[in-house]
Amino acid sequence: MPVTISIPAPLRQFAGGQSQIVVEAKTAGEALDSLTSTHAALRRHLYNDQNVLRNFVNVYLNDEDIRHASGPDTPVKDGDTIMIVPSIAGGSAIESDVKEALPELSNEEILRYSRHLIMPEVGMQGQRRLKAASVLMIGTGGLGAPLGMYLAAAGVGRIGIVDFDVVEESNLQRQIIHGTKDLGRRKIESARDRLRDINPHIEIETHEARLTSQNAMRLFRNYDIVVDGTDNFPTRYLVNDACVLSGKPNVYGSIFRFEGQASLFWAEKGACYRCLYPEPPPPGLVPSCAEGGVLGVLPGIVGAIQANETIKIILGAEDLMINRLLLFDAWTMKFREFKLRKDPKCPVCGEQPTIKELIDYEEFCGVAPHQAPQPESKLDEISATELNARRLRGDRIQIVDVREPHEFEIAKIPGTKLIPLGQVVTRMNEIDPEVEAIVHCKGGVRSAKAIEALKRAGFQGRLINLKGGITAWSEDVDPRVPKY
Repeated sequence: MPVTISIPAPLRQFAGGQSQIVVEAKTAGEALDSLTSTHAALRRHLYNDQNVLRNFVNVYLNDEDIRHASGPDTPVKDGDTIMIVPSIAGGSAIESDVKEALPELSNEEILRYSRHLIMPEVGMQGQRRLKAASVLMIGTGGLGAPLGMYLAAAGVGRIGIVDFDVVEESNLQRQIIHGTKDLGRRKIESARDRLRDINPHIEIETHEARLTSQNAMRLFRNYDIVVDGTDNFPTRYLVNDACVLSGKPNVYGSIFRFEGQASLFWAEKGACYRCLYPEPPPPGLVPSCAEGGVLGVLPGIVGAIQANETIKIILGAEDLMINRLLLFDAWTMKFREFKLRKDPKCPVCGEQPTIKELIDYEEFCGVAPHQAPQPESKLDEISATELNARRLRGDRIQIVDVREPHEFEIAKIPGTKLIPLGQVVTRMNEIDPEVEAIVHCKGGVRSAKAIEALKRAGFQGRLINLKGGITAWSEDVDPRVPKY
């Protein structure tokens, strides 16, 4: 019987770019087998060497998580939808914490928050809870920008922000807390000034540092709620584990291209992030926003959802997003919600936890500290200046660009041949094995993956990775080539 399988954006490059594929199957396992038989490149991303679904991949039948239920043996019927969801980078406790000595509101604050005060769900008591509450934001980028602005506008009394980055021009398409005048400034300074301008009645605390296993528990201890606005897997697992160990709710959000996720992980009341994704994907499998892009308004929507959930926790709302995963597709303008289950075997929040203190999360995620994911084997590399020198000498070389066609339109190195990463194996006959091939992408990550894929497919020619990609070419060789 026909079953529709929904392919998430990070994996579509291995499924011919398709977002939905219809297969014939009687069980979920048969459906996935049919999918990966037709699109063999998907299999190694979904299954391990023992032919077991990887821990960083969840499978939903309609809106039910079947990974912890009957799994691949789950029967399917005509019209069912199987959705692959890989990892992508109660109010009572809070109420009791802030109930004592709630601060009073000044006349200026009463006027400012008047639209809150006339709502019975908020009222004077709720607004005083907001003023007494404290929230720690991890990051002031795409998610942190709308999140911080709405929390400040709502009157959350003490907001802590953790960041160590500077404002770059490519940030301004989505990180609305920063402006053109802030280019080159520390994000934490730009965000602090913007939040103070939005609401001078609240306290802004800045922590200009990278969140690490050494400082996370100390930072989290001083706040009621932690909101995760990060963009990498080591920090996501660090935030999760520190929240579990410190008993803090973790308001989660993630974004990629035009897809977003949001949930509330609160181990005392339900699942944590590790229950959903026990392990991260291999380094480089899920592109960053710098590699894959992100629709500018998407973090505004997901960040606003995070802000809304944070405010609900403070106000003591009952219908929180515990054990619920919200997926949003900005391109099709559709929301979907899936049920989560607390994993009794979870190593950090389960019945017999094995993680009782923070670990080395770069090592856990297989990424060297503060470096881009490394390829499976050592690759030959060449710098942009070296490549230019070889071109000017007239050396016999070929340059292969594995970016997408829309990126090729933005910027290109003269004389390159475009073969997108998802097509590089099927089109490897277009690469002359008798001539050295310089392979490049935007920054060097996708080109390294392309070289690995070509080697696995049996390509015999010499392949050299352009270190830093076309960005390095623009910076070191030809500034007329646009950076993006």
